Formats: sequence, structure tokens, C-alpha cells
Amino acid sequence: MKDDPPEARTTFVALYEQAYADVVRFAQRRAGPDHGEDVAEDTFLVAWRRLDEVPAAADDARAWLFGIARHVMLNRRRGDQRREALAVRVAHEAAVPRGPDDDADLVARRVDLARAWRLLSPTHQEALALAVLDGVDAPHAAQVLGISPVAYRLRLSRARRALRAHLGHLPATGAPARAPERTSTR
Repeated sequence: MKDDPPEARTTFVALYEQAYADVVRFAQRRAGPDHGEDVAEDTFLVAWRRLDEVPAAADDARAWLFGIARHVMLNRRRGDQRREALAVRVAHEAAVPRGPDDDADLVARRVDLARAWRLLSPTHQEALALAVLDGVDAPHAAQVLGISPVAYRLRLSRARRALRAHLGHLPATGAPARAPERTSTR
């Protein structure tokens, strides 16, 4: 923002001061009181990026911001639905026997995996899903998430470690539970 022209900063600050409270209230009525400020932050981030599209009239600018906020909330809802669908898919895949060769021990391990999956954070689920379910390599997964390949590999490593830890805390199916690995970085 320090390299941007002063008139862009002035325009944005005026827009922010004029409409921030209204955007928060708009989002709170639709997404709940806990999400209003998060939606407003994302809305104003988009507004900053598209500052040249802000309507000149205050009422038009406010409506424009409400439209952006609505899209932010729809995108969040779609993301939540994708995560829920993925969790259901993992649970279903883990619980359904595949054929006559499946034994009770294998089915129990699949059920344990489904339970452990639900205990993972959405960030860990997403990292594992990209690698395992979608077959996306680290550079492309990093691109999907908007992070560096090194950051993705670290996130994936932590996700795998968290999954192993959750599996270690679930009832054992014949094998002793392993202690979770310790790390010195977070």
C-alpha cells in the first residue's frame, strides 16, 4: 500500500470509513455475528484490488460492497460444503468393504481412519486430500493453496503427523498404538 498512489489510499480510506460498519452488519445478518468482521475484511481486500471499479456515488459504492460481501459469503459456504462432502466421502470410502478379501480387521482400520479424518483441522484435511485423494504433486498443490511448495510440504508433513497421532489415540485393531512423533518446529 505504501507504493500505491496517494489518491488510491485516500479513496480507499474514505470508502472504508464510510461503509465498514454497514458491511459488517450486512455480513452479520447473513453469516452470523461471529463472521461479520471476517467477511468485511475479505470484502475490503477485494475492494482494494478492484478500487478502480468503485462507483462514485456513496449509495452505489455501498451496494457494490454488499455484492462483494455476498460473493465472499457464498465462496465460504461452497468451501465449507466441499470440506463436508470430502469428509463424508472419506468416511464412506473407509467404511465400505471392497470385496470378499476384506476382513474385519481391515474394515476396523478403515473406520478408525474415518474417525481420525474428522478430527483433523480443515487445513490438514485439505493438504492430505490434495496429495492423496486428488493426486496433486507438491508444486501444484502449493499453487492451488496460494503458498510456496516448501510451505505445502511442511503443511502436508504436519497433516500426516496429526493423522498418525489421531490414529494412535483411537482403539487399536490388533496392533499397539504408536506414540505421536514430536517435532521442534510449528
